[in-house]
Amino acid sequence: MKARVHVMLKAGVLDPQGEAVRHALGAMGFDGVEGVRQGKVIDLDLAEGTSEEAVREMCEKLLANTVIESYQIELTG
Repeated sequence: MKARVHVMLKAGVLDPQGEAVRHALGAMGFDGVEGVRQGKVIDLDLAEGTSEEAVREMCEKLLANTVIESYQIELTG
């Protein structure tokens, strides 16, 4: 069983890395990029029977800073 967790900064939270990427793309000649938000993807290999609730608890306690980040969980397999 696998889980993929997408972690992103919440709307309204300053994203300096995303802004640096947006600026760099513009400097490289890629016009039309009006905004960039960066996040992270965490892939977990889980024992069979691990519940989504357990993954949610992992996110709440370690994988995401829920004060400034939101997360989404995809369970596969």
